[in-house]
Amino acid sequence: MSLQDTPRASRLHIGIFGKRNSGKSSVLNALTGQEIAVTSDVAGTTTDPVYKSMEIHGLGPVVWVDTAGYDDVGDLGLLRVEKTTQALEKTDIALLVFGSMPDALDGEWVSRLKASHTPVIPVVSKMDILPPEEVAARLKAAEELVGIPAVAISNTTKAGIDVLRSRLIRSLPEDYESVSILGNLVSEGDSVLLVMPQDIQAPQGRLILPQVQTLRELLDRKCIATCCTTDRLQNTLATLTLPPKLIITDSQVFRTVYDQKPPESALTSFSVLMAGYKGDLKTFVEGASAIDSLTEQSRVLIAEACTHAPMSEDIGRVKIPAMLRKRFGAGLQVDVVSGVDFPADLTPYDLIIHCGGCMFNRKYVLSRIEKARGQGVPITNYGVTIAYLSGILKDVAMP
Repeated sequence: MSLQDTPRASRLHIGIFGKRNSGKSSVLNALTGQEIAVTSDVAGTTTDPVYKSMEIHGLGPVVWVDTAGYDDVGDLGLLRVEKTTQALEKTDIALLVFGSMPDALDGEWVSRLKASHTPVIPVVSKMDILPPEEVAARLKAAEELVGIPAVAISNTTKAGIDVLRSRLIRSLPEDYESVSILGNLVSEGDSVLLVMPQDIQAPQGRLILPQVQTLRELLDRKCIATCCTTDRLQNTLATLTLPPKLIITDSQVFRTVYDQKPPESALTSFSVLMAGYKGDLKTFVEGASAIDSLTEQSRVLIAEACTHAPMSEDIGRVKIPAMLRKRFGAGLQVDVVSGVDFPADLTPYDLIIHCGGCMFNRKYVLSRIEKARGQGVPITNYGVTIAYLSGILKDVAMP
């Protein structure tokens, strides 16, 4: 990915689901006009999901997700189906491809997609090699199963592709373009100060993704953005004619910045902003109240999106656990998972603390929140946790 590309986590994820050899990869190639996925008459050609980032007219930056058939069998096949299930959690819009008459297994996956609040478009493939009456029968059966009209396409002549592309545009989630990082915290012309500590997680020459995305949105919204590091906060404030309307800080120095900020300036953090942009900020704030119920016998799950080797200054693996143990005792158990690893059974935990989720798309973070809510386990995020433990959460500006 080049520096000009939209990060994958900020792109619309379109998943293509169906049985083996139903024509999923051919549908993807027809939609994109490229040979992105390998096609074959042999069932099971697609193994792990294939992720391809593209710009599509009318949809903008998207990630196509070509999945393995959900009817795969055997030990390896079951692992492939598990990967397909994980891809479902990231999917904003699903294409359900029927290469034959729908059956009970297709119905099971329709139920899964609907349970995950994923818009579904039924697609009947291979219309160019089927008798018209067979195409009509499959269209009717797919419509009855999914509950909306199906689209018939030809993978070779591209017939129906324009109709399918239009359906995709109409199926965009209602809040897809309305969700912003800063919400109503700023308006055009506002002065905003970004306090950006450069530690081991932001190596020399680089900014971390939430800082980049927030700065870009400030520029898009015609705000006046000033940046500094924590040790230059007072010097930077002294150079400003008026106090900034908003100060955005790295959560690790929440209390330090809070104690030094002008009373007129609102304060938030990059992690809090990501909590609203990627997930459900209200749920995270409510989840933070469970911190008071922790004891030395409690068990906490730290979930981070990035997969990296542990660092001495790591916020999730080192700093937050240290803060919790300082308050509740050294015996408090903290488990850490990273990347797509996330326990199916969350009930052993008294609290889940999630990272900002900048490497995940919003649908995936929301699926984790829903999983925690369904199992009755409170969930919050890094920035909200640090603000709560610092005693300043009630004073933090929320988007």
